[in-house]
Amino acid sequence: MPLALLALTVGAFGIGVTEFVIMGLLMEVGADLGVAISMAGLLISGYALGVVAGAPLLTALTVRWSRKTTLLTLMAIFTIGNAACAVAPDYASLMAARVLAAFAHGTFFGVGSVVATTLVAPDRRASAIAIMFTGLTVANVLGVPFGTWLGQAYGWRATFWAVAGVGVVAFVVIALLVPRDVPDADAPDLKRDLKALMRRPVLLGLLTTVLGYAGLFAVFTYIVPLLTEVTGLPQAAVSPILFVFGGGLIVGNLLGGRLADRRLVPTMLGSLLVLAAVLLATGPALHHPAAAVVIIGLLGASAFATVAPLQMWVIEQSRGAGQSLASSFNIAAFNLGNAIGAWIGGVVIDHGPGLEGVTWAAALLPIAAFLVALWALRTTPAAPRKVELATGGCTD
Repeated sequence: MPLALLALTVGAFGIGVTEFVIMGLLMEVGADLGVAISMAGLLISGYALGVVAGAPLLTALTVRWSRKTTLLTLMAIFTIGNAACAVAPDYASLMAARVLAAFAHGTFFGVGSVVATTLVAPDRRASAIAIMFTGLTVANVLGVPFGTWLGQAYGWRATFWAVAGVGVVAFVVIALLVPRDVPDADAPDLKRDLKALMRRPVLLGLLTTVLGYAGLFAVFTYIVPLLTEVTGLPQAAVSPILFVFGGGLIVGNLLGGRLADRRLVPTMLGSLLVLAAVLLATGPALHHPAAAVVIIGLLGASAFATVAPLQMWVIEQSRGAGQSLASSFNIAAFNLGNAIGAWIGGVVIDHGPGLEGVTWAAALLPIAAFLVALWALRTTPAAPRKVELATGGCTD
């Protein structure tokens, strides 16, 4: 794998830290800015909505730029946004700065995924995407705990200064390592790209992503009360268990990319079924501490095993036009799934069977994603063959 992928991974790491580290600093932010914890929690929702809005907007605005220039611009926006978070004088300013930083998220992963596939041989493209997303998984395993500790020890603003520093490093390594684009024979055409995005396979691919990832976040959003109230573990045990979850993310991400290189469509369908099975098993496993630790690791692995296949599938379905736009939309779809999953979990807790019913409801979402993917494959029979050939899944 080329060093340019390392540059993309560094950017992904910084973005992953800034997205999730706020979860561990809500009390510090709320106390410093004089807002309730529930209001501080909206900083998470604001970021997610910034990703959803920013992905198509920035991708459209930069459609005629070289991909390297786009990546550098996005890292500059990301760095400025986090520096603005560090100096925000009040809650409204912090929310605005969070949304600004989030604008870079979707387009960076979207364009970065396309760039990653151009850096390697055709039979390594899904693995290249997975390696870039490893930055996101490592952010959850190492960056978020360290950022939380830093914010608790030296103030939450120190964390955002540190993340801004990561943005500077990412900008430099992208400038040094990512090769300049080879000019396309055809100039990018936003109208053509939007038309490609409206293809049924692409839209169904985006819907598959939303439903699949909603299943994970219907459970992960409420992982602390699940472990403390259902499993009966002390709160101090939650952080070590989340390290197990993070380790599962890394393993599942790399495994999903490797398998997708060989057989993209079977890997995509199989990973969704495995995620549904793990979510179904999570409910009973949570009643036994040892089993709970194992199932949380499996949950992380099965969830992120879907990322590279889904991203690669959407890119392939938009082949010929609109790949960067479709790829960015798929990142927005992941974040929309986060928000929908958290909402569904809350509905089940407040108006349904309660906390223990969350895992059962969550399992229905990747099953629905599986059915949508089957529908897409059935209604576009040529797409799977093109995908297999493009990713080395077929051998002659």
